[in-house]
Amino acid sequence: MRYAICNETFQDWPFPRAFRFARECGYTGIEFAPFTIQKNAYDITMAERHSVRRLAETENLEVVGLHWLLAFTRGYYLTSPDEDVRRETAAYIGELARLCRDLGGTILVLGSPKQRNVLPGLTHEQAMRFAADVLRRTCGTLGDCKVRLAVEPLGPEEGDFLRTADLAAELIEMVDCPHVGLHLDVKAMASESTPIVDILRRHAGSALHFHANDANRRGPGMGTVDFEPILATLRDMGYSGWISVEVFDFAPGVESLARDSIAYLKRCEERVERRSIGHES
Repeated sequence: MRYAICNETFQDWPFPRAFRFARECGYTGIEFAPFTIQKNAYDITMAERHSVRRLAETENLEVVGLHWLLAFTRGYYLTSPDEDVRRETAAYIGELARLCRDLGGTILVLGSPKQRNVLPGLTHEQAMRFAADVLRRTCGTLGDCKVRLAVEPLGPEEGDFLRTADLAAELIEMVDCPHVGLHLDVKAMASESTPIVDILRRHAGSALHFHANDANRRGPGMGTVDFEPILATLRDMGYSGWISVEVFDFAPGVESLARDSIAYLKRCEERVERRSIGHES
């Protein structure tokens, strides 16, 4: 399995130090929150893009892609009834696709709850139609950049739009674009009534990307979620994408979050492989 880590985990660490430590821990991929480079993607120069990409390559880290796509931006909203806002939001996602390509990545994870929650006076169904309109407008640019957009369902702590994987899958079907698929996040799935492994099996065909974290907002292995059956299910369903560590509670400290998360995931993976070999023999 391929393990990556989201770069905002390193908080105020300079990129060279963060990338070096990530590689020392055993990660082979790095996933970017664009705001860690500049608050607005339009302000990230080509020189900056090339510099960040070279820094990652120096440490033999592959750039996975981007997440927190709309965080810290103004004027963009996924579910707005205002067509001008939707047009500008789609254009900005297009710029994020170009940024992702320039950094060497291939995945955009669309979470950003503060820029997608259902606005007053709208129904969830109306918000779905508006979001589908935005994403349809991005399809051509995604294809040109060879970047895929992964729609992320989020739990009730984050907001009120796309709270389940089933709803995210419904939105993806409405968009009907070959470059748009599903992102699955353990913390979010843990908030659903359906067991995580059942969610994974149900959406095996459309899952483009995966975030590893615990329901307590810390890294995998730092709470009550057992990742062994999760990794076993990912293996059985033939998932070949990245497993990216994403945390929201930084209290354990950067070193512990980065090092202990991947160490736990690798222990789980080893147990899964041993059990598989024993079963096959």
